[in-house]
Amino acid sequence: MIVVWIVLALVVVATLGVLTATRVRRRGRTGLGQARAPEAAPPEAAPPEAAPPEAAPPEAVPPGAAPPEAPVVRTEADLRQRLGRTRGVFAGLRDVRERRSVEAATWDAMEEALLRADVGVATTTELLGDLRRRVRSGEVSGGAGLLDALRDDLLALLGPEGTGDAGGRSLHYDEAEGVVNVWLFVGVNGVGKTTTIGKLARQQAAEGRTVLLAAGDTFRAAAGQQLELWADRADVEIVRGAEGGDPSAVVFDAVQRASARGQRLVLADTAGRLHTKVNLVEELKKIRRVADRSPGRVTEVLLVLDATTGQNGVVQAREFTEAVGVTGVVLTKLDGTAKGGVVVAVQRELHLPVKLVGVGEGLDDLVPFQPADFVDALLGG
Repeated sequence: MIVVWIVLALVVVATLGVLTATRVRRRGRTGLGQARAPEAAPPEAAPPEAAPPEAAPPEAVPPGAAPPEAPVVRTEADLRQRLGRTRGVFAGLRDVRERRSVEAATWDAMEEALLRADVGVATTTELLGDLRRRVRSGEVSGGAGLLDALRDDLLALLGPEGTGDAGGRSLHYDEAEGVVNVWLFVGVNGVGKTTTIGKLARQQAAEGRTVLLAAGDTFRAAAGQQLELWADRADVEIVRGAEGGDPSAVVFDAVQRASARGQRLVLADTAGRLHTKVNLVEELKKIRRVADRSPGRVTEVLLVLDATTGQNGVVQAREFTEAVGVTGVVLTKLDGTAKGGVVVAVQRELHLPVKLVGVGEGLDDLVPFQPADFVDALLGG
């Protein structure tokens, strides 16, 4: 009997030992799990709602504020890069500079380059006729002399100051007290009017002028929305009308608001349907009349042309000039076309100064047109 009790006691002791070891192993596994938990969620990680310490508070950068960087100044080297496609058309012509004599192949290369660059048949014929005469007379000789003469002739067509019949290349601004300057922007859809207005508003505001935008293209809802985004970006005010409303009423309201608030410059967008439609032409005439009522004064009517359309832009320019008296041309997308020679055609055929050119998508890529820089970028080495 005693033996039986001894055996039972041994069994109980062994069972207790097994249970104790099991608890220890379980605690060990639980402890390991807790030790690995920080790897999944580090205690130093910021909660989702916490802002990064380096982020500026919203009020530090107000919506639409111009960036603090100084405006970029485009150099002739920049222009050569931006005019890469048009410059490429003149590559063969630049090789002529190394030739000692002017041969038939030289004239062929020159004619091809001018036509491919969309200088125009009439302008090309005029240029080559003058150059042939000067070579025959001995006034010009050799490839280098021929290109130098071509450069002089192109600058003569463009004008040293690009005055044309409409005045100089600078944008006109009346400083008289109480006058609200109105710059009207005309052109067909898709040429870049709204973007041009936005960039110019930013530039004018940076120069210290008080600017107001007028969304006069009431027939294309996206135009008003896009212009409103630019107004925010340039930190200027905008006047919009009802979709499909009278665009001249929008411009009138903009001039009155500008006068009441002491704002001196209104940049007015207009509709861009086909320039051949009579209703659009009459609408533009009405907008101009309304904008010219005191205290408003139309000091610029800028025709925006897409350089990629080439000679078609000359046709558009003629139609708009007859309707509203265009004072200057803004040539957009000059960096993306091989038809940059249309600048010469516009100047020669319409006597309109090209005042601004777009050479990229950046905010600072709307720049004043400089004839000498343009010609040297095409013909220079």
